[in-house]
Amino acid sequence: MRGRELRGELDAFLAETEQDLVAFRRDLHMHPELAFAEYRTTQRIAERLTAAGLSPSVLPKGTGLICDVGSGDGPTIALRADIDALPLQDEKDVPYRSTVAGACHACGHDVHTTVLLGTSLFLAQQAAAGSLPGRVRLIFQPAEELPGGALEVMAHGGISGVDRIFGLHCDPRVDVGQFGLRTGPITSACDKIAVRVSGPGGHTARPHLTADLVFALAKILTELPAALSRRVDPRSSLSLVWGKVVAGTAANAIPDDGVAEGTVRCLDEDAWHAAPDLIKSLLESVAGAYGVEATLDYTRGVPPVVNDELSVEMLSAAAEQALGAGAVVPTQQSLGGEDFGWYLESIPGAFARLGTRSPDGVTYDIHQGTFDVDEKAIAMGVRVMATTALTSLWEVGPLDSITNAMA
Repeated sequence: MRGRELRGELDAFLAETEQDLVAFRRDLHMHPELAFAEYRTTQRIAERLTAAGLSPSVLPKGTGLICDVGSGDGPTIALRADIDALPLQDEKDVPYRSTVAGACHACGHDVHTTVLLGTSLFLAQQAAAGSLPGRVRLIFQPAEELPGGALEVMAHGGISGVDRIFGLHCDPRVDVGQFGLRTGPITSACDKIAVRVSGPGGHTARPHLTADLVFALAKILTELPAALSRRVDPRSSLSLVWGKVVAGTAANAIPDDGVAEGTVRCLDEDAWHAAPDLIKSLLESVAGAYGVEATLDYTRGVPPVVNDELSVEMLSAAAEQALGAGAVVPTQQSLGGEDFGWYLESIPGAFARLGTRSPDGVTYDIHQGTFDVDEKAIAMGVRVMATTALTSLWEVGPLDSITNAMA
């Protein structure tokens, strides 16, 4: 199968299934499940894959699944979707509003899941017809928001034998029918830190007899981010931003301990790997100057998603083929975190941004209770991901080979 024939097959498939896919997305939206609790979601996906003649394998914790389409001969391409929801209240007035208090698909994972399901069903048809020259691994990943789901997939062989991996994420700033792509880093690393400061407390009338812990903590809050900006290449955009500070219970009493918590974000992979040791060293230096003890609890989050050049070329060619000229638009690197980055530390691949905004429509930002999408984006996502998988299997080589194969 080549370009025009593939487009015709996708047209016919979506004419029959698009409304069913929209209904599937709405069902997921009405029944959101949080990280590592996606039991119903996993069951619904497994039922549909099994009905299509596939053999999904649920991950050991009971949420998320992996399923192969096609034979083991030739290359193996992986497609990934995340399936978990956010702990937010759904604020929309729509028929498919969340029925679960305090849980909502406010990041579009219901859309990602539905796109991959539709792609899976189409690829299953192609495999049955003998038109799949290799194997596609479908990864329905739990717990992206925790994060941790990607590591769970990898720990159980999810990317073993995979040559290349692709994924996408809803982008409410991009119109339906367009895909945002970028070579190199497209998201940021994101870690959490907690600093606990301790020292002798006392009366505010006699700060010289104490460590004056609140003053010392204030210095850490201001001097640590400032020192980082002078110790790291500014092009890495390594930033420390505090979100929580707790110290003391009375205006006239200097406490003997305090805590500050925040996030560390970074656009550069090398700077991200060096960040824990550097922050620990700077913290000890600042704390020592004010006579307090400071301990650092550094929790790794996710590395930046760094798109491989050839994989971006494959996605770009597929999007142009599936959606037409002008479908690919440049996108900026985000400071948001995404655990797809763990896969790309092991194998090449690319992560795209799926346009979900109605042209000239309202932008509903992610991680908000009002978030929603133009559901035409589902079919667009299926077209691009199916085309990407097939063309990647046809040709694993220079872009010219891929483009020629699709002509």
